[in-house]
Amino acid sequence: MKVLFIGGTGVISSACADLAVRQGIDLYLLNRGQSLDRPAPIGATVLFGDIRDRASAEAALAGHTFDAVVEWIAFTPDQVQSDVDLFRGRTGQYVFISSASVYQTPPASLPVTESTLLDNPYWEYSRNKIACEELLVRAYRDEKFPMTIVRPSHTYDATKIPLLGGYTSLQRMKAGKPVVVYGDGTSLWTLTNHRDFAKGFVPLLGNSRAVGEAIHITSDEWLSWNQI
Repeated sequence: MKVLFIGGTGVISSACADLAVRQGIDLYLLNRGQSLDRPAPIGATVLFGDIRDRASAEAALAGHTFDAVVEWIAFTPDQVQSDVDLFRGRTGQYVFISSASVYQTPPASLPVTESTLLDNPYWEYSRNKIACEELLVRAYRDEKFPMTIVRPSHTYDATKIPLLGGYTSLQRMKAGKPVVVYGDGTSLWTLTNHRDFAKGFVPLLGNSRAVGEAIHITSDEWLSWNQI
């Protein structure tokens, strides 16, 4: 199976790239250059190009078609529309990486599932992701564009601790100070290691049953911020 990752060197995508190669997938990465923190896995083919520059992307992808294309770095509807135009007829599946932050905030009920209303008025990032999803649903309904939507939640690796304070949280721990959390620390959250995400994600590639579907991939463990 021949798969293209647009990006592929981020926290989540790097684990998925590594697992895909280990499972025998013929993996291509389209990006503007190598990441020193997360280099491409041995066995992957790197295509150098800018997905936001149509001429650059066309040149990098010349002669290629794919069983699946994964868009890790699209955040606005115009970027997704450009992808639809570029990959129409070139791929058997287009996987858009959305976000679990698109769900109703605050949720009317728990647990949050794929059928939970998409409504987050508090974050422009989430509103843009919702608009991207809506565009893809229309493309699927109108022209059978073979899209799959995947919604990660709070995902981490060894280089990124799962606290928004980043290095300042570590410094407070080292200094014996309390770590700042949201509210009173009792609100619930879920964390997912990037390698666990990859185990759920890679089987979706080239999977015809995933076409036309929206799927979120998270841990099944609920934690309070005090526990985190």
